[in-house]
Amino acid sequence: MNLPKRSYSSPVRAQQARLTRRRILEAATALIAADGYASTTVAAVASAAGVSPQTVYNAFTDKPTLLKAAYDVAIAGDDEPTPLAERPEVKALYELTDPADFLHGYAALGRTLLDRMGALALQLAAGAANGDPDLIAHVEVTDEERAIGTLFVVRRVDALGALAPGLSLERARDRIWTLNSVHVWHLLTSGRGWSGDEYQQWIGDAMCDAILAR
Repeated sequence: MNLPKRSYSSPVRAQQARLTRRRILEAATALIAADGYASTTVAAVASAAGVSPQTVYNAFTDKPTLLKAAYDVAIAGDDEPTPLAERPEVKALYELTDPADFLHGYAALGRTLLDRMGALALQLAAGAANGDPDLIAHVEVTDEERAIGTLFVVRRVDALGALAPGLSLERARDRIWTLNSVHVWHLLTSGRGWSGDEYQQWIGDAMCDAILAR
């Protein structure tokens, strides 16, 4: 009886493909953060990653798809499929019951994310401001995603009974959304020379002042 041969190379090929994809994303992130989206070609990404341009297209289809993948990995810090909201550090944050501790924890999380992807996000915002249609669409989506995430933060504060009287969830969200923006981070850390610790402490304090009951 002839049995079909088992393939032992598939896991190896899958691992190689993942490593190749990771190199491409790392190259794309570094180049876009340094040179901007418009100046970063697929050929340049391929060269930096040590692959052919066709390999980049095989993995990501087109440049906007590559950008979205690079941005998602920059936020998460890795290419694992686990959403940010389901990661241990975020779950631990939402277990805090003191509103001020919760907002300072959120400020710490925001700092971590901005340290990872702030330079990339600034380049994308600049490109959108210059009228790049790919980046306009990208910034619109990511801004809305951030607003949705910020609303969860405000709802947690409200559930703890700590939201300032008369302050709506939507206006509280907008205050936190603004304070936690890449633009505020850039103005204070790069523009005014604040340390990461100074930035994080002030953002936490400002969030508390902005939405908590006195």
